[in-house]
Amino acid sequence: MKTAILVSGGVDSSTALALLAREPGRQLTAFYLKIWLEEELHFLGDCPWEEDLAFVRAICRQYQVPLKIVPLQSEYRERVVEHALAELRAGRTPSPDIWCNQFIKFGEFFRVIGDEFDQVATGHYARIEQRDGLYWLRRAPDPVKDQSYFLARLDQRQLSRLIFPIGGYQKFDVRRLARELDVPSKDRRDSQGICFLGKIQYRDFVKFHLGERPGPIVELENGRELGRHQGVWFYTIGQRQGLGLSGGPWYVVRRDMAENIVYVSHSTHYLEQARGTFVAEDVRWIAAPPAHHDLQLKLRHGPQLIDCQIEPLGTDRYSVVMDREDPGVAPGQWSIFYDGDYCLGAGIIA
Repeated sequence: MKTAILVSGGVDSSTALALLAREPGRQLTAFYLKIWLEEELHFLGDCPWEEDLAFVRAICRQYQVPLKIVPLQSEYRERVVEHALAELRAGRTPSPDIWCNQFIKFGEFFRVIGDEFDQVATGHYARIEQRDGLYWLRRAPDPVKDQSYFLARLDQRQLSRLIFPIGGYQKFDVRRLARELDVPSKDRRDSQGICFLGKIQYRDFVKFHLGERPGPIVELENGRELGRHQGVWFYTIGQRQGLGLSGGPWYVVRRDMAENIVYVSHSTHYLEQARGTFVAEDVRWIAAPPAHHDLQLKLRHGPQLIDCQIEPLGTDRYSVVMDREDPGVAPGQWSIFYDGDYCLGAGIIA
């Protein structure tokens, strides 16, 4: 079985490689994807790619697995970064990690390797199940580490080729395995943040591309100016930290791109702006449309699921009614739909 494995240098993908390398008869080749921000924006922060690559090379040497480095800088810029910037300019809330998986890791990379490999492995926390001639995406047993949210736009062609060797493990089990197998990155901290930024601060990235545009921070309920912001695109709906306002806590509840205003509400009024309904557009189902309308959803990565009911509004559009209101619903944000353990697909909040 010829298997390509994407390795980032972290403990998860390295442990996945170690597990596969110990399987008899498996012909394994490791790949490290090089993306554009790692070099072009190095002056904004410590870029980790050299350190990452050192760990990748170490695990490959340990298990005598050949390593290939694949440059995808231009593809990344076009398919992920430019799209994210366009969404920010429009006052929407992008999720670049979802596009990264859909278009780069399991899109452009599949194009690069062609039909040379039977399977592609990664260190994602998720599971794939084949049933009724279809491939279904399931949540990982570890509800905190589960990454099905970021994989919800994959299709049958992509899932049919993927394997997730650690997808059925709890995170503490992966750490234990890494130590037992003496994986070089066994004690390395987990990476955080957006996939293409590394150690670059998100605000610095946005400032570099979109600049600053000062404007007022206004209390929604009475129109009182509370402070100043440096650009509406630096803020997200539901944000509490980094506002620089006294007398809080304050939360971002609305952004007006045309008037360049960030609206906030105090915690005493914050929940008044919560939404219980929205329309999801461009909804795509991973395997098949759900057989019933009572589902669950995630509005952000994490263990929390919200019960909901969906109703079709036409092709790829659904009305969504949540069983409880959420103050962080924002245009451009992803809504990921579930039926218990199964991740069914995703749509974009209108």
